[in-house]
Amino acid sequence: MNQPLSGQEVRLAARPHGEPTPADFELTTAPVPVPKAGQVLVRNTWISVDPYMRGRMDEVTGGLPPFRIGEVMDGGALGEVIASEADGIPVGATVSHFLGWREYAVVDAADALVVDTTVAPPESYLGVLGVTGLTAYAALTRIVQVREGDIVFVSAAAGAVGSVAGQVAKQLGAARVIGSAGGPLKAKKLIEDFGFDVALDYWAGDLAGQLRAAAPDGLDVYLDNVGGDHLRAAIDNLRPHGRAALIGSVSGYNTAVPAPDNLLDVVYKSLTLRGIQVTDHFDLLGEYVGRAVRWLADGRLRAESTVVDGLAEAPGALIGVLRGANTGKMLVRI
Repeated sequence: MNQPLSGQEVRLAARPHGEPTPADFELTTAPVPVPKAGQVLVRNTWISVDPYMRGRMDEVTGGLPPFRIGEVMDGGALGEVIASEADGIPVGATVSHFLGWREYAVVDAADALVVDTTVAPPESYLGVLGVTGLTAYAALTRIVQVREGDIVFVSAAAGAVGSVAGQVAKQLGAARVIGSAGGPLKAKKLIEDFGFDVALDYWAGDLAGQLRAAAPDGLDVYLDNVGGDHLRAAIDNLRPHGRAALIGSVSGYNTAVPAPDNLLDVVYKSLTLRGIQVTDHFDLLGEYVGRAVRWLADGRLRAESTVVDGLAEAPGALIGVLRGANTGKMLVRI
């Protein structure tokens, strides 16, 4: 490093009340530290934008620690190593890590994963080949354990996790996969691009009725990314001993959404509702990526991203995710 670097970064300026606004974020420029022994300096080229980040903007969260006011936000990122003080990670390597929302990141070698860009585009490792895809795979294989012949319902099915989950469920033997999405265009995409058998447009209303018509004999499995009316409808339609993986609840991230009023049906039908934190399942990543690369290569798995350009657009991208503006993974290209 011949001269000091400075780079842009996005900080949390204020905790939002309801939906975040641009005023809750601050774009600033700051000096970039020089990597120490066991560290690498990464020039970020892609950052991941995910619904869970809204929860971390609050003072109290139920999962990862909250973002601190005045400090840089973080999240999944991918970039090129431009300086290395770590054995095994050379300059020029492409790595994924968790210090997004900034142009440059100094990353401990243990937290930087070198990725193979010859088998898939680099940004895939933030989506279908990254935590997004792993979330879907772990939910299906460990939490609900999809079986041959299962009827599966996936909410927010045009989103990052949902679009992968529906396709993976078919590869695991599901007989029928139903997805929900907002609007006729996204519903059409579920069937034509992502291989769902039935698509429900929740903008059209009567989600519960649509789901009953799509699965007249009931559901075996539900992957919940929405909560609220979707979870209620799924509980109504799950067969006895049905299983649900609770991944997220985007309907309640900006405002409180009451719990479903049919939770006693969980008792009456001996249902299993189990939450998932993907951090508990990183041991599955190698297995999943190995299978997913083959599925991508032969067309059994398709991935889509919504891309915005420039770090300054990251706050708007997060607001867009919470409004359902994305199809597939929301990414910022730096």
